[in-house]
Amino acid sequence: MVQAYIRVVGNLSRALAVLSTTMTIAAMLVVCQMILMRYVFRLPTIWQTDFVVFSATAAMFLGAPYVLLKGGHVGVDVIELLLADRARARLRLLGSFLGLVFCALMFVATWIQFHEAWLGNWKHSSVWAPPLWIPLLSLPLGFGVLCLQYVAQILLLLSGPQLETGSHAPSTPELPTGLLKDDNRMMKGSTR
Repeated sequence: MVQAYIRVVGNLSRALAVLSTTMTIAAMLVVCQMILMRYVFRLPTIWQTDFVVFSATAAMFLGAPYVLLKGGHVGVDVIELLLADRARARLRLLGSFLGLVFCALMFVATWIQFHEAWLGNWKHSSVWAPPLWIPLLSLPLGFGVLCLQYVAQILLLLSGPQLETGSHAPSTPELPTGLLKDDNRMMKGSTR
């Protein structure tokens, strides 16, 4: 049951990562189109800036669960490296619980904002004036799946090392071996 939940949430995070990537590519293409329209054809741009801002922001929130799944978030592990394995596991569990609480609060807050925009038929103040519920939808969706991904990570941490060998285990992101060799050289004081 736990493994099924972890697998389903992992697949949902991967699906949002594909959507996030697509939105980032679309934003880049629209920037290119905007530059072409503005500087080559000397035509005004109306919707492009809003689209790029909304798409890039949505991509960031929708891609967050995948980043958590892969352990790609930025972290400072100086204290963690000084601790014993048992204390390190407790620290990771505490961090995951705190992350879950924060994301749950953000989910509620962003859901309220999305719902008010939906009911009030809010429009953006630009000339394009798209309905604001469309870009705001990415906030509760991203935080909701991020909550689910934190629950999956907590379940992995609580289930012990037998499940951590799977592909869904929260781990430190792997560095290319070339980077590790360079780090070793720098630690020994040698230069290139």
